[in-house]
Amino acid sequence: MIRKTRLFTPGPTPLLPAAQFAMAAADIHHRTPEFRAMYTRVLAQLKEFVGTKNDVIILSSSGTGAMEASVSNLTSPGDRVLVLTAGKFGERWTALAKAFGCEVDVVSAPYGQTFSLDQIKAALKLETRVVFMQSSETSTGVRHCVPAVAELLKDTHSEALLVVDAITGLGTTHLDMDALGVDVLIGGSQKAVMIPPGLSYLAVSQRAWDRMEASYNPRYYFDLRKERKNAKLGESAYTPAVALIAALAAALDWIAAQADGDLAAGRKKLIENAETVSAMTRAAVQALGMTLFAPDAPSAAATAVLPPVGVDSGVIVKELKSRFGAIITNGQGEMKGQIFRIAHLGFFDFMDTIAIIGALEQVVAKSLPSPGFAFGNGLIAAQKVFAERSAAAAAESPCLCGRTDACCSLKHADVGASATLVGAK
Repeated sequence: MIRKTRLFTPGPTPLLPAAQFAMAAADIHHRTPEFRAMYTRVLAQLKEFVGTKNDVIILSSSGTGAMEASVSNLTSPGDRVLVLTAGKFGERWTALAKAFGCEVDVVSAPYGQTFSLDQIKAALKLETRVVFMQSSETSTGVRHCVPAVAELLKDTHSEALLVVDAITGLGTTHLDMDALGVDVLIGGSQKAVMIPPGLSYLAVSQRAWDRMEASYNPRYYFDLRKERKNAKLGESAYTPAVALIAALAAALDWIAAQADGDLAAGRKKLIENAETVSAMTRAAVQALGMTLFAPDAPSAAATAVLPPVGVDSGVIVKELKSRFGAIITNGQGEMKGQIFRIAHLGFFDFMDTIAIIGALEQVVAKSLPSPGFAFGNGLIAAQKVFAERSAAAAAESPCLCGRTDACCSLKHADVGASATLVGAK
């Protein structure tokens, strides 16, 4: 049989065809009226995409560049900051803050879990200048509750800025920056907006802009004030990734087109799609006898799965690639060999999900010890989830799991609400 390579990774994600065509046609200079018009339009669209009236900055870098820019622009050596971490990307916040001379307090949770509000409240200090966190910890498949953390900072009258790495959270979680009171919200190009790696973007509150004037960590290429000044003229401070910006324009247009030109509504559909296919995947892997690594706070960006006892997760990763051309990801760092991850953000749909579940059944049948295995178990479980969610959506039900709080992940009955989930009621 032929094999067609398909990405099921949480970044890079599958590319939107319209974005690929836009990149191929992006033969324009970045100091021309044509580029300025496109750049200005993309910046305006990004505001709508993240739910803000504040300025958005685009950087020609991976998401880590935007993370570094957040630290360097908002802190000074000796500042006390709080990092909320439960995985590799949370640990990156800690490393970045230390690199710029900050005094770092850490609230941590075991891999596969999230932190509680009580932990965060106990760690906050009067002198805490910034709180750094993820919306979605892709290394473990966990979703953290940004609304609850934002509300806690308001309730405690903290002066700390809230900086959120939403690189895999945007397009998979309902995040309206201004409504929540987030000060910096970070996104990346190779995730839900379905274009290649190379761009990151930051939406920045007025409080954060004001803080930059009083911070004195070194910055040059990542000086956000410089980018803001140039953006008002429709330009970037330095040579931009022109083709990627053209691709981003096409991708945002496509998302808006899913809701008759309403970008905010299109973003909602993108999120609902990720919620549905992630719920299908969670149900399927459990029906195949495997265990979720993050059952209490699952992300809609990627599902992390524990293989059967005694099985290296690399076996599953390698077989899916060699037999079916399906690319999923192993665990990172010390989690390598212990979990595998299947992505759902961006250009994935029902058909893609059914395909990866069917391929996974073939791998289980051939290589994994599972006494109760039968072909179709995973597919049936996924089909039931899709049917139930489709019926709930048609009836405009707020949630299948009965929760209505801001951190409801629209989980299905396969995953119950957890008392440890930040914001759980």
